[in-house]
Amino acid sequence: MIRQDFGLRVDPKRRSNLSAKQRQWGEPEWQQQDYAHRLNFYTVPPTADISLEEFEEWAIARLKVLSELESCAFRNRSPEETATYMAPILEKHLPLHSNSSRSSTLQGERKKDHFSHFILRLAFSSTEDLRKRYARLETQLFRLRYKDDDTRERQAFIDSCDDLKWEKVGDEEKRELSQELKDATPGGLGPGRRFEDESWFKVDWERVPELVESRRVFLKRGMAYVPSREQSSLVVAEFTRRLDQALELTARAIPRLDEDDRLTPILHHLSQSFTAPDTAYSTADALPGTLQPHAANIDSLSQHFPLCMSHLHKTLRQNSHLKHFGRLQYTLFLKGLGLSLEDCIIFWRKSFRLITDEKFAKEYRYNIRHSYGDVGGDANRRGRGYTPYSCQKLLTEALPGPGQAHGCPYRTFSPDNLIPLLQGMGVQDQSVLKGVREDVGKQRYHIACNRVFEYAHKKEIKRAKDDFGWGIAELDTISHPNTYFKRSFMLKHLGEEVPKGEKMDTD
Repeated sequence: MIRQDFGLRVDPKRRSNLSAKQRQWGEPEWQQQDYAHRLNFYTVPPTADISLEEFEEWAIARLKVLSELESCAFRNRSPEETATYMAPILEKHLPLHSNSSRSSTLQGERKKDHFSHFILRLAFSSTEDLRKRYARLETQLFRLRYKDDDTRERQAFIDSCDDLKWEKVGDEEKRELSQELKDATPGGLGPGRRFEDESWFKVDWERVPELVESRRVFLKRGMAYVPSREQSSLVVAEFTRRLDQALELTARAIPRLDEDDRLTPILHHLSQSFTAPDTAYSTADALPGTLQPHAANIDSLSQHFPLCMSHLHKTLRQNSHLKHFGRLQYTLFLKGLGLSLEDCIIFWRKSFRLITDEKFAKEYRYNIRHSYGDVGGDANRRGRGYTPYSCQKLLTEALPGPGQAHGCPYRTFSPDNLIPLLQGMGVQDQSVLKGVREDVGKQRYHIACNRVFEYAHKKEIKRAKDDFGWGIAELDTISHPNTYFKRSFMLKHLGEEVPKGEKMDTD
């Protein structure tokens, strides 16, 4: 078990000297917290004990949720589409039921939500870019939950926040400003609602910038008059304000934190994983047993490769050679497709057609066998070799040097070289290419890859949704090259038992 106070540890020499009586009747330093509400401003750090496994697992679960939320924003999904898309993802990774659900796991769910927020707050406070990105996504998550919450429970949460600096507009002031308040209410008060029944709140205009920008409030002497129906904007703005301040304080405190050495690599890994979700390889990403690839049909299958593997394949065909890291990346990808060790050796031997059998056996065969776990000691054999690289791993490895072709092209290529490469693959839509440029410029490399995938398969995706009932589980964000291949292959062969022109069985 570990104890984590998410703040500065107190020097024992500076602790107040308490009498035995004070210590006996004082509040315990570590205690289990009670969560009365589903919503949370995260103003009080968690103080309970959790295991190291929970520390990491809960943070990864929240990271997956935030990554999917970010994908929704980059794909310009509407609030309604985002809510529909995120519902099963939240239920899977970070469920948070209301009190009216009478769930027996309410406290456990809210504890996981509370801890995971503060763990990621520690991980993403190191740089200004990470802080801004984290605050933006946490605000989106809070807004999503706020709209989905039960009306009475939502109001109970607001009433429990006695430090909200809102001033209710009195009846006399409301009458004096009645015309201005009516004029500043777009669309009127709504059917069946009278002006006398509506209430307004007075708040500093800087705290509701989105309402000021969209001209949905009346401004006077630096104060914004917010109608009660826009209360959600007030609450969300307050959440963002508090989180921004907390992140700044955390950033200042991090250099002085006396953290457990076991946590440092976890926090570092989490901040790196924000580049793309760290998705482990799944055997489900290989083709079914009846459609196993073999050495002779890799060229035809390459039309379904993501850009990273397509670039390696083309480089191999052009040069009849790949350097070590390119060979390793490509070998593991082929292994993940379901290519057997024997066929993989045959594939590489035929590809390296400019060298002798003796040189190939001496310099290359062992590495292929080692990747498959066929050699390399008991530990390697028990683990069945290395697993195929995820997008997150490709995006956090060292950049390739001269003559090397491994890594993620969206990260390693300049935009001037990347765009012609995509155009050569058939991506001609200027809006898609513009989106890729923006994604690459903001280091959203896996989002750029997903954007290209959706463009290249837009007809098949529509058919999969309309005729085959594909949903979120089948079309979630791609964060692994082998997932890209499997989904591309299955989309192009929807409804076909045996792919036409691509006989998969070995002869």
